Amino acid sequence: MEPVTHFLTGACIGRAGLNRRTAYATLVATLAAEAPDLDVLWSLGGPVTGFAHHRGISHTFLAGPLLALVVTGFVWLLDWLLTRFLPSRSRHPAERQPVRWLWVWLTALIAHLSHLALDWTNNYGLRPFFPFDKHWYSGDLVFIAEPVIWALLLVALLLPSLLGLADREMGARKVRFRGRGWAIFALSGMVILWCWRWTEHAKAYNLVEAAQVTPTPAFRIAIEPYPVNPFRWHALLETANTWQTAEVDTRTGRVDSDPGINSLLKPSPSAAIEVARRTRLGQVYQDWSQWPVIRDVGAQPVPDQAILDPPLLRSATVKKFMVGFE
Repeated sequence: MEPVTHFLTGACIGRAGLNRRTAYATLVATLAAEAPDLDVLWSLGGPVTGFAHHRGISHTFLAGPLLALVVTGFVWLLDWLLTRFLPSRSRHPAERQPVRWLWVWLTALIAHLSHLALDWTNNYGLRPFFPFDKHWYSGDLVFIAEPVIWALLLVALLLPSLLGLADREMGARKVRFRGRGWAIFALSGMVILWCWRWTEHAKAYNLVEAAQVTPTPAFRIAIEPYPVNPFRWHALLETANTWQTAEVDTRTGRVDSDPGINSLLKPSPSAAIEVARRTRLGQVYQDWSQWPVIRDVGAQPVPDQAILDPPLLRSATVKKFMVGFE
């Protein structure tokens, strides 16, 4: 998912009850929920390097405890700086909630796992068992940016503050841990949405299988989500000779696909395509994409001799790497 969803989910995780265990729970959950996306720093080594590490080791169960420790260390440093330079505001009087660092670390670990769960729900997926298992896992349940989830999380985080303002206007006693029920409501709503989309995903898959979209049997089918509408799905089908797409509406049971428009012939094997596969970019692309398509777009000037293999490509054509269809 995109960063906004991760940040908001982390904040709700902190408010769902962990903030009653220790100070800094909401802060550390918010930071740790987005921490796996620090892999964008690999892009400093170039676009291909960034591509190679996208949703890589930081998006694994193996990295979870370590990233949680890093985030906990950052918050510890922040606490130390506050104590040292702002002692009047940062000391821990009896009425202030104490910091329990083991709970801070556990909160960060839970938030990290929420990041993996959210990324699994979309069609990009992740490799949670890397480097022991390089297989990509994806639930294909929600689009990478889902406004329905934004609405749930924002309501849960903003409404308690608005209600708090109303209480202060009426002189009501201040509530120390406000918003727990709303946070649980939002997180539960996300799970319910996933379950609903899971059932619609299964319906879409069955509709595509029954519709016989391709003239020859499809040995591989993927059903991918659209945002907001849980009844609308995009299907990808692979046969021995073609790739084909279809649009599915589970509410009406309709499957739309035109072989003349939504079909793409697989390219014939060639030396040029094989050379393209062997480049660094080609290897990274094939490792990352669950539906890699490499097509010959004809002879063109070589754009970046550093990426390609110079001895082999001096007389070869340049390839175009793409996911899905043009």
